[in-house]
Amino acid sequence: MSPSRSRSQYELDENEYGPSRTQQRRDALAVLTLATQLVEMIPSRLAKLELPDDVRDEIANVRKITSHIARKRQLGFLAKLMRRHDEATFDTVRAALGENRDKQRQETAAMHRLESLRERLLGDEGDAALSDLADKHPALDRQHLRSLVRQARIEKNTPNKPPRAYREIFQVLKTLEEADGDEGSAD
Repeated sequence: MSPSRSRSQYELDENEYGPSRTQQRRDALAVLTLATQLVEMIPSRLAKLELPDDVRDEIANVRKITSHIARKRQLGFLAKLMRRHDEATFDTVRAALGENRDKQRQETAAMHRLESLRERLLGDEGDAALSDLADKHPALDRQHLRSLVRQARIEKNTPNKPPRAYREIFQVLKTLEEADGDEGSAD
């Protein structure tokens, strides 16, 4: 800031001339990012969002294009079309995308916890892990889970044998976690 201009003069310039070119570019890139996310979104999830009809049609057009450069150009056109609409039009879409990301992160973290628990069950300290799991979940069928662990170890050492028990252990653990989550929400 030059010493001859005061801060209030800069504020007047922004009010008088609008946002700076840099800010306009940031806004345009944010809309382009949103357009890319909408195009890459699963169609069933996209159908649940409230979008203008012309934007929805253009998303369908972009999805049809396979050529990289043509697709990039069409994405730019989609972003331009979205910028013609009011900012408030896409506020609900941005909120839904933010919620979906948080939900996906939570689901991924839960899946990783279950996978690590399954690996502990199949590892050297499987008995201790099974005891801990039985303490947390008294309704657990220990005998069934123990036999699944035994079968999974055999499957792991036998080539060309499908990992049925390995997958079933994951499903048992997932069911236990869901039951645990249902009890937590009921309290």
